[in-house]
Amino acid sequence: MDKLDNIHEILSAIEQSDRLLVTAHARPDGDAVGSMLAMAMVLEQLGKQVDMVSCDRVPPIYRALPCAPRIRQACKVEEHYDAVILLECDGIERSRLDGLEGRFLINIDHHVSGRPFGHVNWIDQKACAVAEMVYDLALAAGARVTPEMATCLYTAVLTDTGSFCYAGTDMHTFELAGDLVRHGANPMVIAQNTYFAHPESKMLLLGAALSNLRREGNVAWMWVTHEDMQRTHAAEEDCEGLVNYAIAISGVEIAVFLRELPDRKVRLSIRSKGVLNVANVAESFGGGGHHHASGCTLPGPLPVAEEQILACLSTQLGLRLQGQHVARAV
Repeated sequence: MDKLDNIHEILSAIEQSDRLLVTAHARPDGDAVGSMLAMAMVLEQLGKQVDMVSCDRVPPIYRALPCAPRIRQACKVEEHYDAVILLECDGIERSRLDGLEGRFLINIDHHVSGRPFGHVNWIDQKACAVAEMVYDLALAAGARVTPEMATCLYTAVLTDTGSFCYAGTDMHTFELAGDLVRHGANPMVIAQNTYFAHPESKMLLLGAALSNLRREGNVAWMWVTHEDMQRTHAAEEDCEGLVNYAIAISGVEIAVFLRELPDRKVRLSIRSKGVLNVANVAESFGGGGHHHASGCTLPGPLPVAEEQILACLSTQLGLRLQGQHVARAV
C-alpha cells in the first residue's frame, strides 16, 4: 500500500468518526507534542470533536506552542471516542495510557521499529518526523495550514531531525521546512523557545551527567542517578537531549545516556552518527526508535544496566568496552 492509499484509508476512518482522541508516546518529545497539536487542528477543521491526552506532561520548552495547554495529562482514558489516533507508538503500551484496549485505533508512525498494531496503519520510515506525515494528511484533507499549525509542525521537524543533523535529512526535509515557514512558522522564535528556554534544573542535571562522562574509543556514555535527579530538582523532561552532549564529542560515533528511575530501573537514550543502527540495539532490550536515535528501559540496577549496554555495543562494534565506572561511582 503506497502513501496515498494510506492517507485515503486514514481520512476515510476519520470521516466516519465524530469524536476522536489524539495521543502519542510517553515522555513526549517535540515531534510528539507538535504533531498531536497539528493533528487536532486538522481534525477540528474537518468538523470533528477532538481531545488530546498524554500520560506525561508537556515539557516546558513546548508549552508555548499554540493550544499546548489543551493537552490533558491522564493515566487512563474512560470517555467514549469513535477512534483513537496514536502517533509514534509501536503499540498501545508505548502510550502508557490505560483504557485504549478494544477501541478503534489509527496508528501513524515513522520509526523503523513501527508495527501495524492498529485497525488502520500508516508507517513511513522515510518520513523525517511524524509531523511530515501529519502535514501530508492535512494537505490531502484540504485543511488550511494556519500559522499555528505550521509552528507546531516546524517545531516537530526541527527537533526530530536533531536540528537538521540526523541521517535522512535531505532536500525534501528542507522543502518541508520551507513550506512551513511560508505558512507562518517563525524559525528564529521557534529555535529560541526550543533551545534557549531550559529551566535551571536541566542545566544542573547536565552538570551531573557530564561529571560522569566516560569514553572508550568511539563510544561515550554518561549517567545520572535518582539522587542526582532529586538533588537538582530535575523533572523527567529535563533529561531530553542530554545524550547529545556525549555524541557531540569529536571521534565519538555512539553515545549512551543512562538515567536511574525511582524504582531503580534504568532508562537509556542511545545515539549514533551512522556507524551503527542503534534501533537494533534498543530493540534487543525491548525498546526501539530510529537508526540514529533510539531508547529502551533495562531492569537495573544502574551498574548492571551499564554492563549490559556496553556488552551489547562491544559485540556490535567488535570492541572490548569496560563497564565498571558506574559500579565504582554509586
